[in-house]
Amino acid sequence: MAGNTQDSSPQSFWEGYKEFWGERFSFMSNYSNFIKRDKPLTSWSDSDVEEFIASDPLHGPVLKTAREAVQYGLTGSALGALFTAGFAWKYSRSLHGAGLSFLAGGVFGWTFGHEIANHSLQLYRVDTLASEAKFLEWWKRKTEGY
Repeated sequence: MAGNTQDSSPQSFWEGYKEFWGERFSFMSNYSNFIKRDKPLTSWSDSDVEEFIASDPLHGPVLKTAREAVQYGLTGSALGALFTAGFAWKYSRSLHGAGLSFLAGGVFGWTFGHEIANHSLQLYRVDTLASEAKFLEWWKRKTEGY
C-alpha cells in the first residue's frame, strides 16, 4: 500500500479526470483552431454559407442538411414550450409552474425535434461536425487570405 501513494495523489486524480472528460469532449478538437484565437473570425451571412455549399461537393450538402435540422429543433422547442406551459397553466394556474414548464418544454421539444431530424434527414449517416469544421476552415481562408 505504501508504494501506491503516487496513484492516489491529487495530481494523478486530476490527470485521470482530464483524460476521462477529454475523451467525451474529443469533438472539441475539431474547433480548437477557431475557438482558441486571439482575434475571432468575422461573422458570415447566409449567402456565404450558400457559397460554401455550392463550392464543396462533399461537405456542402452535409452542411445544408445540418442547417435544415436546426429548423426541426426550433419548431420542436417552440411547440414543446407552448404545449407544456399551457398544460401546466390549465391544471395548476401557477405562474411559476407555467414558467418552469415553458423552459423545460422548450428543452424537451428541442431534444425531440433534433431526434426527429436525426432520423428523417438521416444525420446519423454523415459527419456534420467535420462539415462544420471544413466550413470554418474555408471561411478562415476566405477572410484572412490563408
